[in-house]
Amino acid sequence: MATMNISLPDQMKAWVEEQSADGKYANSSDLIRDLIRREQIKQEKIAAMQEKIDEAYASGFVEMTIDEIFDGVRKRAGL
Repeated sequence: MATMNISLPDQMKAWVEEQSADGKYANSSDLIRDLIRREQIKQEKIAAMQEKIDEAYASGFVEMTIDEIFDGVRKRAGL
């Protein structure tokens, strides 16, 4: 496993140390690894959502108004 040194403001350093002091994490490295994993997952979810948005835009647009769309839905639902 590689080692990395980081610099933190005193307030952030204290917070990191508090997280491991209360037993939630074994040490500061565990916390940082967890935060990085969470950020990676978040970025993957954002990328997947952006892909869906891009697909939606690429599929084209409907020329109907919102009222026309709802009227069609109501007709199909028998309302």
